[in-house]
Amino acid sequence: MAKKITIDPITRIEGHLRIDVEVNNGRVSNAWASAQMWRGIEVILRGKDPKDAWAFAQRFCGVCTTVHAIASIRSVENALNVEVPLNAQYIRNLIIAQHSVQDHIVHFYHLSALDWVDIVSALKADPKKAASIAQSFSDWPGNSVKEFEAVRDKLKGFVNSGRLGIFASGYWGHPAMRLSPELNLILVTHYLKALDYQRKAAQAVAILGGKNPHIQNLCVGGVATAVNVDNLATINMERLSYLKELMKETAEFVEKVYFPDLVILANYYKDWFGYGKGVDNYLAVPEFPLDTKNEKFELAGGVFFNGNIKPYKMLKNHSEQYLINSITESIAHSWYEGKDGLHPWEGETKPYYTDFQADGKYSWSKAPRFDGRPMQVGPVAQLFAIHASDNTEAKRFIDESLKRIGVEIYDLQSTMGRLVARGIRARIMAHLSLKFLDMLVENIAKGDTEYANHTDIPEGEFKGVGFHEAPRGTLSHWIVIKDKKIKNYQAVVPSTWNASPRDEKGAMGPYEASLVGNPVLEPEKPLEVLRTVHSFDPCIACAVHTIDPEGNEIVRVKVL
Repeated sequence: MAKKITIDPITRIEGHLRIDVEVNNGRVSNAWASAQMWRGIEVILRGKDPKDAWAFAQRFCGVCTTVHAIASIRSVENALNVEVPLNAQYIRNLIIAQHSVQDHIVHFYHLSALDWVDIVSALKADPKKAASIAQSFSDWPGNSVKEFEAVRDKLKGFVNSGRLGIFASGYWGHPAMRLSPELNLILVTHYLKALDYQRKAAQAVAILGGKNPHIQNLCVGGVATAVNVDNLATINMERLSYLKELMKETAEFVEKVYFPDLVILANYYKDWFGYGKGVDNYLAVPEFPLDTKNEKFELAGGVFFNGNIKPYKMLKNHSEQYLINSITESIAHSWYEGKDGLHPWEGETKPYYTDFQADGKYSWSKAPRFDGRPMQVGPVAQLFAIHASDNTEAKRFIDESLKRIGVEIYDLQSTMGRLVARGIRARIMAHLSLKFLDMLVENIAKGDTEYANHTDIPEGEFKGVGFHEAPRGTLSHWIVIKDKKIKNYQAVVPSTWNASPRDEKGAMGPYEASLVGNPVLEPEKPLEVLRTVHSFDPCIACAVHTIDPEGNEIVRVKVL
């Protein structure tokens, strides 16, 4: 007899997500992903000045702020055919890359690692042995006996005080945990150290964006980050030098701490390359524009069907009609009313709540489809596109990383593969951060100090779309402008693609499909379900775009 498990809410994510699974003979046989909140930013944006859209749109989320700002500003620029000065493109690229580094560090250590790392086990570790193991993986100076002793003693202090804080409700001692006490201590130590290094990446974003989160420096046609090497109040050589030091520090952390830790996990949990594949259609869009017209990009995009890493179609820029015309959204199983299968420019946001109905409507997330198919988006899709492109520099990171772990690129289509793909992407983003900083300095040295093209909103009606390959995958903002105001606005975000409920044909979204076949050793402690869900790095506030103010039920794990 099937056991029904409801995990509500899923923690260590952004937003409110409920996962229901049926378990038969120790395996997941069916699954539902239900986004449990609605924000309505699209409705708020109607009638607003298009120039202000990005400032509202980045409030979709408190984590993915920068990415929504970028996609939103690009949607207006696309609608009006606005060129963006090179300095502005490079500054935006730097913000995007450093936001990605920060995001991936946080996801690996603070959102997903505790699915694989046993905090309690680390109390039994020998710090000398832990240091020896860590030093065999990396020459990072923080891998010292003294450091590991300090963290072990800190953990003992937590336990003895009875104030375990965020470590209080973990599935410690779960039979699916495999790391030795020393390996657990290594990763717990780096978990704590990662808090410092993600902050450095956030500092870099704040220097360029004026604030983090919720950057303040965008404008239609460029950035408001003035460039003047002789002015203390603008981007000058002192600021650029400080940025470089921050970026070098985070790059070293990614190379000498984050990725070696990922190698440890991947090798001790290698069977998890065999779980969590799910939807095997993939979508990634080009990212990091290298010209003023958004025609040339550093990283390519692509469309992949049926698990084939040979692309169905490569995407060179954001203007390709196949990309723009193929996206629709189903609301057959979503808490909205209106027409089904609309293109985002015709999209509607009319909330219609019915309570959870497994065979009816059960999620605030819509179900995006590409050419009628569910798509998985995220680092795996982007790495497929990079690998199929002519970017030998970025491909080198992929090939070298996979070789260190001992897997093939096909293996990325899995729970562990998504974690590995994020780690590889973090390496690429850290490298590109330094590359774009050098490009910015070189361009300024040529005498180019332009950072914005003044743009007025003209009379008439215009449509635009802003694409961005965000840390969680393909993001798009769709705008219709009429009489200088926003007539319609829709966001199709990575977690809408991945957290998608079933569509009108009954096809599962990526979260749901990836859970089918997963092992569940102890239904009362469904750790394996969390592993696969966390591998997507859910961001539900982005996906559903107000929370019931009553908020009576806080947490529920139900087993039937």
